[in-house]
Formats: sequence, structure tokens, C-alpha cells
Amino acid sequence: MRTPQVAMTPHIGQRISAQYADLSAQEQRVASFILDHFDDLAVYSAADLARLTGVSKSTVSRLFKRLGFENFQSVKRHARQLRSLGMPLVTDANTASGNGERFKRHMAREQDNLQRVLSRIEPATFEIIVEAMDRAQRLLLVGFRNSYPLAMHCRQQLVQIRGDVVLAPQPNQSLAEELAGLAEDDLVVVFGFRRRPKLFDALMDTLTEMPVRVLLIGDATAAGYAVQADWWLECPLDSISAFDSYASAMSLVSLLANGLLHQRLVQGRARIDSVSELYSSLDELSP
Repeated sequence: MRTPQVAMTPHIGQRISAQYADLSAQEQRVASFILDHFDDLAVYSAADLARLTGVSKSTVSRLFKRLGFENFQSVKRHARQLRSLGMPLVTDANTASGNGERFKRHMAREQDNLQRVLSRIEPATFEIIVEAMDRAQRLLLVGFRNSYPLAMHCRQQLVQIRGDVVLAPQPNQSLAEELAGLAEDDLVVVFGFRRRPKLFDALMDTLTEMPVRVLLIGDATAAGYAVQADWWLECPLDSISAFDSYASAMSLVSLLANGLLHQRLVQGRARIDSVSELYSSLDELSP
């Protein structure tokens, strides 16, 4: 089931910022705790918040009401909605933690993301995907918004190994021209990470009607589109900060590129050598 686009009311961070000065000292304590532990709200209850902040449960309930939430379950639903939409939320934990502690938490979260993405990939499925990338007559890489840099980086890696690797849409260009003529011996790699444009639905519907094979790479919010793809690879974006982390997605791109290189080692090495020689003859790169 596709993730619906939801019109957002002011998020919890905005609500707390707007009312913080008017909150009581105890309410401020709870509000700060919520922001500091925003990503972990799912494991807490209202009683936990009261205990961990040293206030009464009535204080916690009163704060929720002042912020416009019926109860703590409403806060949790709001938090899940923000994360699913990729909404950046600046918290005290993002800015006030010491660098040493922040680095440790960041490293732990990145390692967890990487472990999750790799554990979900069946080795046999990965080999089939790499073989499809090798045999495809044309590789079309599609990405919008935050997905575009991932698609562009993927093309930069793959084009050193094989030809006919195309990035779409090009800046200020439409997508239709790149989709026209796609055939059953082509492969489209769609990067579908969250906060996708409305065009994404039409793209997936169109690809479903075409004979082309599709590899979909995205976060959990794109899982509803997996039925429209031949293969689905999920990359978590969880981070300790306001912004999503795409480290696991970049790592997956590296894994796919290296897999393709080893799939066509002789041709890949020859192309890499040819590209390197052209770098030199064109004097494109600095030493």
C-alpha cells in the first residue's frame, strides 16, 4: 500500500518553540526530553516520561493538551508521520551533546543501518540483480529530489564499467523522452526515497505497463511500490539528527558497482583503462 501524502500541521518542534517560554519549569523539562529523545518515543509511555523527567503524570498530560495533542499516543503518531515524511526536526540532542557522545551515537546508528540493509539482501537475489545489470542493453537510473544525487553517483560508478548508462531526468528536462523506447532487454533502476514528488506514482505505473525490468531502491516508505518492481532493496535512513542519513544507500551503490565489475571483470578493466587514458589525454583531472 502506497504511503499517502499528508498535509502537515505545525510539527511538535514548532509547537514547543512557540510555547516554550510560557510553559512551566516542569513542562519545559518534559518538552526538552521529548525533543532530545524524539527517535525513541515509540519505546516510552506517558508514565515513563513522567518518571524519567521527575514530574507527575498530570504534568505530562497537561503538556500534551497545551501542544494540541489528545494524549501520548497522538504524539507518537505525529512523530511517526514526521519521520515517514522525512521532516527535519532540530532537537537539543542534535546541538547540545558533546562531540564525543554525538560521534558514538552517530556511528552506532550508521552501523545499525548498514547491518539492516545488508541482512535483508539474499545473496542469490543480489547475484541475479548484478547479472541483470550486466546483460541489460541500456541502464536507466531515475531519481528525484533527495534520490537524484544517489542516482547520479550510481551512474558515475557504473559508467566506468559499462556503456549505455543514462541518468534521468536531466536538469530542467522532462522524463518522457528517456522512457520512450525502453525494451525488455533494458533495466531501470529507480531510487525512491521519501518526500517523493507526485510524479513518482505515474512513473511506477508507466514502468509497470512497459516490458522493461525494474530495480527499486528506497526507504520503507517506498515498500508499497515494490509490487511494481522486479526487485526491491530497502535502505533505512535513520539518524540521530534532524536530517536523514543516506550512508547505507551509498554503501549499497558501492556494493552494486563492485558486483557489476566482478561480473564483467575483463570488459570492466578494459573500460576503466580506456577511461583513465582519456582522463590523461583530455587533462581533465588534477594529480
